[in-house]
Amino acid sequence: MKYLIAMFALLAPVGTAMANQVSLDSEVFVERSAEAADGSVTVTLEEPSRVVPGDNLVFVLSYENTGAEPADNFVVTNPMPEAVVFVEAIDGGAVYSVDGGENFGPLTELRVASEGGVDRAAQPVDVTHIRWTLTEPIAAGGSGQLRFRGVVR
Repeated sequence: MKYLIAMFALLAPVGTAMANQVSLDSEVFVERSAEAADGSVTVTLEEPSRVVPGDNLVFVLSYENTGAEPADNFVVTNPMPEAVVFVEAIDGGAVYSVDGGENFGPLTELRVASEGGVDRAAQPVDVTHIRWTLTEPIAAGGSGQLRFRGVVR
């Protein structure tokens, strides 16, 4: 499991902002649910000291414009770790790749070749990359987060 945690630590989103100065940081958390005596459920995010198959993960990509000018047309592309099955993008506007980052689009429009050469509709388990294109400029000093969920295989 230490290898798995080390792999998450190396997971780095790729951002493009041309000449803009936008910094990126990536964190991963284990999502834990606990039921109280009254039946209410509390969900917490914890640092992943140990993960096992079936654990729910939340990936948080933080960005900050450290430049003096607004950052336009900022794009973040994040590969899915092989040990994780994609579940959902928490923040909207994401498009997906199921072919190693070659092509992107809404998941409902993507297809993958199955055995026998017959194409089938892409499923979340097929996602290899997630991409967000921020449509609004990031103000100088501005920051934000992009998040997605996955499950350890």
